[in-house]
Amino acid sequence: MSLLNRKTEKLVKTVTIVSTVTASYFLLTADYGPQPNALDPIKKRILSAETTVKEYFLGSKKESQENHTRKLDSNKEHP
Repeated sequence: MSLLNRKTEKLVKTVTIVSTVTASYFLLTADYGPQPNALDPIKKRILSAETTVKEYFLGSKKESQENHTRKLDSNKEHP
């Protein structure tokens, strides 16, 4: 008999796996410093995923810059 229900047990397993992978990554990269190393492709993918998530939730910088430029242009036309 399990003390946790299935959903909670699945969540705990998932969090454990993610935290183990994250901790391993940081422990491996801590020894290398900023010099190029074998983990650079992984780091680039993590940064790419981070950028994608930020763009999804906050909108891309290009879109916000275009909107800002449009607003400035419309203000110039209509003083």
